Amino acid sequence: MNIIETAQRRYSTKKFDSTRLLSPQQVVDVKALLRLSPSSVNSQPWYFVIAQTQQGKARIAKAASGPYVANESKILEASLSVVFCVKTDFTDDYLESLLGQEQQDGRIDSEEMKAKVRKVRAFYADLHRVEWHDTQCWMEKQVYLNIGAFLLGVGAMGLDAVPIEGVDTAILDAEFGLTEQGYKALAVVAVGYQAENDFNAKLPKSRWPESVIMMDA
Repeated sequence: MNIIETAQRRYSTKKFDSTRLLSPQQVVDVKALLRLSPSSVNSQPWYFVIAQTQQGKARIAKAASGPYVANESKILEASLSVVFCVKTDFTDDYLESLLGQEQQDGRIDSEEMKAKVRKVRAFYADLHRVEWHDTQCWMEKQVYLNIGAFLLGVGAMGLDAVPIEGVDTAILDAEFGLTEQGYKALAVVAVGYQAENDFNAKLPKSRWPESVIMMDA
């Protein structure tokens, strides 16, 4: 299946087959997708809570109550559910930690290059931290880049998924102690296999035509 076929096939799963589980290798690959997502200046301002057991999924599903109760079964019946979280600060210490990781991974091979990367990244970080005062919004955009890449990636693996913003993120923050760790929850993605009676799987995909949303420059 090529990438366009994957994009055409994937959809927001409304009902999962709770009897079909991801294999251990699929779980490894899902975690790799989360790590390998692109982000602005390789900022990676994210954290993930991954639940495979019923107990773990039930903890996430606590946030799908009241007005969000329609999403509870998706979280519980999926093979795996992921809470996507964002950092709540973007400090100089964090930037130095990024440099250290890049150096360890062989991306930075000299002190001269390290100084250059430090300068460029600080410039873009300070656009948001100092000039525009929109650091949190900028970091959240990076997490949503990850969600988009993740949805396409799991689709390419032959899996089904649904992004869920309809959860009480304050409940997730409290349940997993995210605030104390310097993070806050943004959304959940449930991953698994569609149930045979998922109505949404049988509906044709609907998107604006090119003539409405594109122009040639």
